[in-house]
Amino acid sequence: MNKIRQILRLYDQGKSKLTIAAYLDISRTTVRKYITSLENCGLSEREVDSLSDSELDELFGKIKDKPRYESQKMLALQRCFPKMERELKRTGVTKGLLWEDYIKEFPDGYKYTQFCKHFTDWQAKVNPTMHRTHKVGDKLFVDFAGEKLSYTDKATGEIVSVEVFVAILGASQLTYVEAVPSQQKEDFISACENTLHFLGGAPSAIVPDNLKAAVTKSHRYEPTLNQAFEDFAQHYDTVVLPARAYKPRDKALVEGAVRIIYTRLYVPIRQKQYFSLSELNVAIREYLALHNNQLLKGRTYSRRMQFEEIERKELKALPIDRFELKQTFHAKVNKDSHILLGPDRHYYSVPVRFLSKKVKIIYSNSIVEIFSKFERIAIHKRSKVPHAYTTNNSHLSSSHRYSAERTPETFMERAEAIGEDVVLVIKSILDSQRHEDQKIKSCEAILGLVRKYGAERLCGACRRAMDFGIDTKVFRTIESILENNLDGQRENVFSTELDMPSHHNIRGENYYK
Repeated sequence: MNKIRQILRLYDQGKSKLTIAAYLDISRTTVRKYITSLENCGLSEREVDSLSDSELDELFGKIKDKPRYESQKMLALQRCFPKMERELKRTGVTKGLLWEDYIKEFPDGYKYTQFCKHFTDWQAKVNPTMHRTHKVGDKLFVDFAGEKLSYTDKATGEIVSVEVFVAILGASQLTYVEAVPSQQKEDFISACENTLHFLGGAPSAIVPDNLKAAVTKSHRYEPTLNQAFEDFAQHYDTVVLPARAYKPRDKALVEGAVRIIYTRLYVPIRQKQYFSLSELNVAIREYLALHNNQLLKGRTYSRRMQFEEIERKELKALPIDRFELKQTFHAKVNKDSHILLGPDRHYYSVPVRFLSKKVKIIYSNSIVEIFSKFERIAIHKRSKVPHAYTTNNSHLSSSHRYSAERTPETFMERAEAIGEDVVLVIKSILDSQRHEDQKIKSCEAILGLVRKYGAERLCGACRRAMDFGIDTKVFRTIESILENNLDGQRENVFSTELDMPSHHNIRGENYYK
């Protein structure tokens, strides 16, 4: 409005249109239009100058809003724009291909640069957007491509379709692509984790779509996240900021990255045949490296160069351990103090005081944790052997614990605590061909003698018994030696050359002759 007032004042002072145009740095045509409008409105310069800005705008607004003449060439181009906008949403369609079709229909039409400029201007008018500057190390945008890739099963010849995961950093636009079997949370989280290790760090936030693997219930302000994905984010010290439902502009970067990979990855990949998912991903990584190293249009640097220069150092360090996806299962403690983990059909022990109670099981690929009312009551290494038992003996009752601890290892430990001669006898029993129950009974009986006779006398009796050989009645032999004081305490009256059968019950004074 100030410019208009200056034009009118200078004109009232008798200045020429050329002088006014030069003084105000505007075109003579514009000056002439405002002066003509002043002369036609029937008001003096002073009356016009007394008008408010809104009244002045209403008086001279027609001049600004008067539509310019559009050439027939421009009108023909604008009629093509709605169809072009729809075509660009299709896989593999680019502005270059659309311009080639346009120039075939209108040979004297606009060149490619003007064609793109007019189309961009038209889009800005009918569908305005806001430019957003992304902070380095701030956000990682993730999504699945709409079009799938596939490989051929070598054994059956079946064509197997796979999903394509795409991720892009906001500032450097470094892109990651991976083919995964499905969009389920296991594959989605695995792809996100592989992305972070590809980047060598974690951003401040991850921006996914509202797929079920990431968001259980969408909401404009406080969406409900999938618990597993939220645990993944906490493990890598980042947060999840889901895009608004049906608002693709919230993740426009990854939407654009998907359109780019359709031409730079999909086209060359579909020209070859692959026989496994890993083989397909090897090819994807090769073309992805070319994409990230290619110079950006109109710039002297690539995505990779920009990432290494400004964004890598801003990412958070990754934890030492990779994330393990945890799942939940509920069960009731059996009377044998074990619970059944349904997916593996494997049994795990819990403390005996929780018999018949319901517990919550949280398990990962390596660990099984059991909770009762927010208290962790047991933890085990995961075993996938069906119908087998993993038992912590401390969970059992005293009688069951005693039975469970009667193993060859525990017998050997007890024997070592007594003496070397006892170890030899116990080892001979365990190595024999006898039934397991017979071995256990004999070992338990022999080791129990230490309470009555002491370690020294038991060692002497075992040393004597070894001279006669170990047979099924070794306990009775050792017991007889101890009862008759033949365990080395009266060595002077006992001949080591005595041919005493090991099955004999050594009793009576006649053996001292």
